[in-house]
Amino acid sequence: MPENQQEMQTAESPADATPEENQAPAQTRKIDDPEVQKAEFENLETPEKKFDSNRKLEMLLDIVLPVSIELGRTTMYIKDILELERGSIIELDKMAGEPVDLYVNNKKMAEGEVVVVDKHFGIRITNLIDPADRIKKLGTPGE
Repeated sequence: MPENQQEMQTAESPADATPEENQAPAQTRKIDDPEVQKAEFENLETPEKKFDSNRKLEMLLDIVLPVSIELGRTTMYIKDILELERGSIIELDKMAGEPVDLYVNNKKMAEGEVVVVDKHFGIRITNLIDPADRIKKLGTPGE
C-alpha cells in the first residue's frame, strides 16, 4: 500500500484497530517534515537615525569625478594619424576665440574661455549649461 494511504488509515483509525487507538487517534507526521515558524525581523527604521536631505547630500560631497576641457574635435583617417609627427597641425572644428567646453564625468556642464594662471592653462566659466538641458541629454551617448 502506498505510504500516503497508510498514513491516512492510521489517522482515520481503521476498523481493526484496538479500542485504545480509537479513543486517541494518533496524528501521523513524517520525521522529515520541517516545523514551520513565522519569521520575525527587527524594525529597520528608527526615528532618531533617519537621514535628512542635507545629510544625504553630504555623503556625496567627497566623491571625485574627472573634469576635462575640450578645445575642439575632429575626425581623421588612421593613415593620417600614423603620418603625424612633431610639428604637425590638426585643425579642430572650433574657431579661435570660441568658448571651450567643460565636461564633468563626460557630461558637458559649462563653457568658458582659456586663461593663463601662473604659467598654467585654466578656464574662466562664462556659461553654465541649463540643468534641464543636461537631464535631456542623459540618454544621449557622448554628450
